[in-house]
Order: sequence, then structure tokens, then C-alpha cells
Amino acid sequence: MSKVIVRRATDYVRMPWKNGGGSTEEIARDAGAGLDGFGWRLSIADIAESGGFSTFAGYQRVITVIKGAGMVLTVDGEEQRGLLPLQPFAFQGESQVSCRLITGPIRDFNLIYSPERYQARLQWIDGVQRFFSTAQTVLAFSVADEVKVLGEKLGHHDCLQVDGNTGLLDISVTGRCCIIELTARD
Repeated sequence: MSKVIVRRATDYVRMPWKNGGGSTEEIARDAGAGLDGFGWRLSIADIAESGGFSTFAGYQRVITVIKGAGMVLTVDGEEQRGLLPLQPFAFQGESQVSCRLITGPIRDFNLIYSPERYQARLQWIDGVQRFFSTAQTVLAFSVADEVKVLGEKLGHHDCLQVDGNTGLLDISVTGRCCIIELTARD
């Protein structure tokens, strides 16, 4: 039987970055405490100035700007295209990454996961969508004032989490949000 949890943005825990350069609001994770022991983790980071990112060796990262004009990332010495709002960008956790803010502070949304432990799919959707998922864990992160997922209402930056799915989950979504599907590897 699947378990549905609604996480409210007002309840997220703020924690320091691994490199000490800022702070993150943790949304959800599968296990562990602090910055260790998780197989996957969702968070929101506030970036006030250009600078370096923390490294997470052995993990894959997907980052998306959710507030502000955007940033330009340099990954392992190579400057990437400008990262504009709601355009996800994936990179290896062990990469040396720094950012240059385009016009000022931003907020970004982060998925960090272990590709050895999880298979992950991330997509941004807007409007009315219906899809089916066999993922064990499905997360819906709202970037609108109201999003409806599986009959639940989410506010700005709220997150719905479905755990323990073992069948074909019928998911209806109304609004702008990020859908993440995670399945443990055998």
C-alpha cells in the first residue's frame, strides 16, 4: 500500500552547505542525517553571490533555478550555457562546479541521488497532465501558488511524496511543478 505525505514549505529544515558557503532548506530524503547516508535528497538553496558548489562524490545532481534571473555554471573548467528558470541541469556530484549569477541572488531546487542505489527521472510540467508511474517513490514539488496532485492541494514550494508504490500509479497533476520518480536498484 502506497503512503502519501504532504510536506509544507513552512516546515522545511534549514541546514548549512557542506562547504559552508550558504544554506539549504531540506525538503525530503530517503535516509540518513545531516549531509551523509542518504540515497536521494531534495532541497532548495539560496545563492546570494557567485561562488563554488559543495561536492558530493558518488552522487548525480540535477539543479533548477526557481527564483531569480539565473546563473552560468562552470563544470570541471568548462563554462556551460546560461541556466535560466525552470531549465534543469544535471552534473556529477564529484565535479568541480562554480556559478556566476546573471543579475543577482537566486533560489534553486536540487535533486541529489546515488545512481548506484536509485534510478531517477525528473521532469517539469505545467498545466493539466495525467501519466502513469511504476516508480517506488514519486515526488511532486510545486512552484505555483496552487498545484493539485493525487487530489491533494499544494502551495508554493510544498512537496507531495508517495512512498512504497508497487503497481501502476495513476497520477493527475494540475499546475506548474517538478515530478521526480525514484526506483531503488536491486
